[in-house]
Amino acid sequence: MPLIQETELKKQISQANFAPLYVLYGQEKYVLNQAAKQLIQKAAGQDFLEFNLNEFNSQASIDKIADAAEALPLMAERKCVVVADWNPDEKNTTEVKKLHELLENLSDSTVLIFYFPTVDVGAKNPAKWKNFLKKATEKGTVIEFKPRDSAELIKRVMREAEKRNCSFTKQNAECLVEYTGSDLKALMNEVDKLCAFANENEITRTMIEQLVTKSTETTVFLLADALVGGNYEKAYKLMHQLVDGGEQPVAVLAALSSAYVDMMRVKAAVQSGLNFSAPAEYGEYRGREFRLRKAERNAKALPIEVLRESLLILLDTDIALKSSKMEAPILMDALIAKLLLCTKGEKAS
Repeated sequence: MPLIQETELKKQISQANFAPLYVLYGQEKYVLNQAAKQLIQKAAGQDFLEFNLNEFNSQASIDKIADAAEALPLMAERKCVVVADWNPDEKNTTEVKKLHELLENLSDSTVLIFYFPTVDVGAKNPAKWKNFLKKATEKGTVIEFKPRDSAELIKRVMREAEKRNCSFTKQNAECLVEYTGSDLKALMNEVDKLCAFANENEITRTMIEQLVTKSTETTVFLLADALVGGNYEKAYKLMHQLVDGGEQPVAVLAALSSAYVDMMRVKAAVQSGLNFSAPAEYGEYRGREFRLRKAERNAKALPIEVLRESLLILLDTDIALKSSKMEAPILMDALIAKLLLCTKGEKAS
């Protein structure tokens, strides 16, 4: 059975037309968890759940999972065996071999579901994960839940607000997505908060500015805006807000470097006669397309030579943070000064 799309999974759930095996994974955990819940409820049914629904965590042995999967349902068409976050990356060769044997001998009366509500699989041992995924694709159904693009997130925000008798303008919904990022769980938490505050009225930009918790990435992009605009006061304020708020200077520097890399990519694309969105082919921008739009606006104000010099300044600071005895706050303040001077076309000493 092949990899399928989320729409096909919804169809299978609604028709109760189940495969013997499901693997649900991906970066978009909010939708993944919703889909897993619906699949488990429908596959397990409502009768004798103590016998017909078996749930295991990441520490369960394959022997126990196999015993449950091979047992017959009690007075029901099928039973459902659910395994959460059982990561092949972290298992020994014997356990992985037993897992593959289990997948080779799936019972017709069992729906076996592996899903990953918190774990991002494939990071530690990609080979084990790829082998598991290949076997699962041969024997069952695999669904990857990918990050949503910005347009889809904006529609989702507006739709969820309507369900709560509130409303967003498209522009304000876009602002919320930019501030919160592409994580749907975080985004829905902000929608709930804003709707509770708006009390069945329109959600305004003022409410968003006052109530929404800006992600580190968003704050760094605001910092990049301030640097490009030559706004000394705002740039230092945002940098201190990040560092004083507990963000590691190395992480802040990495995020700021990404913003400048975005600008360089967009600038190079536009100067080559391409659309500003062309760099999406070379980086992970799904759900973060606003990064390229911001980069386009900011890059217009800077010659490509200034962007090159800025990237060198960022690189030098990265090396200094990791090797110098100088305190990180001093290095970060110096970074802001150098980038601001570079923006004005002046050489930093």
